Amino acid sequence: MLPLKPPFITLSLFLSPLFQPLTGAASLISTGQTLLLNDIPYYVPATPFATLPLPSPLQSAAFAGGLAPVTVVGLSAGNAGLSGLEQAISGFGGDDVWNWGFGQAILVSYATEQKPNFPSNGSLILPGANQSSIVSFFPSKNSSSSVPSGPYFLSTSGSLYQPLRLYSDFAGAFTQPLIRASDSTYAALPANIAGIQSPAVGVPSRLYYTRTSEHPLAGVRLGVKDIYDVAGVKTSDGNRAWYGLFPPASVNAVPVQRLVDAGAVIVGKMKTSQFANGETATADWVDYHSPFNPRGDGYQDPSSSSSGPGAGEGSYPWLDLSLGSDTGGSIRGPSQVQGLFGNRPSHGLVDLTGVMPLAPQLDTAGFLTRDPAIWVAAAKVLYADLPFYSQYPKKLYTVEFPTSADDEADAVLLAFLAKLEGFLSTRATALNLSTLWTSTLPAGADPSLDDFLNITYPILISKEQTMLVRDPFFAAYAAVHDGRRPFVDPAPLVDDLKNSHLPL
Repeated sequence: MLPLKPPFITLSLFLSPLFQPLTGAASLISTGQTLLLNDIPYYVPATPFATLPLPSPLQSAAFAGGLAPVTVVGLSAGNAGLSGLEQAISGFGGDDVWNWGFGQAILVSYATEQKPNFPSNGSLILPGANQSSIVSFFPSKNSSSSVPSGPYFLSTSGSLYQPLRLYSDFAGAFTQPLIRASDSTYAALPANIAGIQSPAVGVPSRLYYTRTSEHPLAGVRLGVKDIYDVAGVKTSDGNRAWYGLFPPASVNAVPVQRLVDAGAVIVGKMKTSQFANGETATADWVDYHSPFNPRGDGYQDPSSSSSGPGAGEGSYPWLDLSLGSDTGGSIRGPSQVQGLFGNRPSHGLVDLTGVMPLAPQLDTAGFLTRDPAIWVAAAKVLYADLPFYSQYPKKLYTVEFPTSADDEADAVLLAFLAKLEGFLSTRATALNLSTLWTSTLPAGADPSLDDFLNITYPILISKEQTMLVRDPFFAAYAAVHDGRRPFVDPAPLVDDLKNSHLPL
């Protein structure tokens, strides 16, 4: 044998440390994976929802990357036959997460003493399918937890994962898509859609959830304006410096927690104009781009400050409900220009702990949505202490309403008013607020109601937010940035700098 030449000796010495015991183990953590099923993108989380023994018929299923798409169907004792399975599957077609790709294998969960007896040899063709389905059974008591019906990915070890369908945030409505990290915290969604420029938002199947009196919002997909704290996640308030300076929230804001306790599923935090001040797209939007209003040509101002909730609700049929805030029109404006239901409630109906203030004397929490039924259910949860009346009001006032149908728009408004009068069995009374103000104004007040409000509101929010938000923020930022001041948009927060003790 020829002796080794020096280059080989050198190479051997170079490689030898690779085979020595490691002094420190590397940290490798799975954050899940993204898959395409029938060209639809899904995110599969790293943690399984449940684990069960892998049924032998499914060992022949098509596993890709260690996972196979399956559908779990729970059958009740009174409907555990083939007709029950067919009936259950027929109702899945309305779900936007499930598709027939999950139908290649079906896991039937049964609560009866005996396994259901289907007239097949482990496979059958269900109504509406263009493929045969492998059918297996498992008693519900044998799974590690109760497994609701719906789409899953099954691993070769028997782990069941609940996927999220990924949608593109093409309207730019979200600041951060989220997933549940634990029973009480959230984290950023670690997934995107290949070839799509916009961030991806993941949503769970609605089939997993059943609404009850205890959980009236079960499965409702919720977007949260990014002035509300969400546990485990940073709040931006529409400002990059704020987002970078402060740690993630440790608990949910009170309004958020109420909705989560009722079963709502948070899918992400949504854009706000900076510090919830009224801003114009896109001149005032510096740190984050304004969302796109989907109405008209898609380039109209979405209004503010609940711009993300408005644009998201207007753009995405997969988003059920958005939590916004209204101090001087921040829900009413976005809901109007994007064709949504929206409300500013009476002041003080819900504790706003964990919500960035604009002016506590006027701040309120409210919703933007396309669905009036969800709107009512969410309002009953959020405003739990508010009495809901069983009778409709009999007094109806109009303000600056047309009196004759001079154009098409006036005709629409008057037709609506006539229907409302008929429904309430009453007649509307025209109310002139300026005249009422003149006859009742306090001594020394401006006789013009418009001038009075246009002065009072900006002074109030500027003074309040300067004291509650700006000064503490600037001081905290200066303490870790050599006395420098953070950049903020040219809004009321900077208009009063000359009165601050901080340097300009």
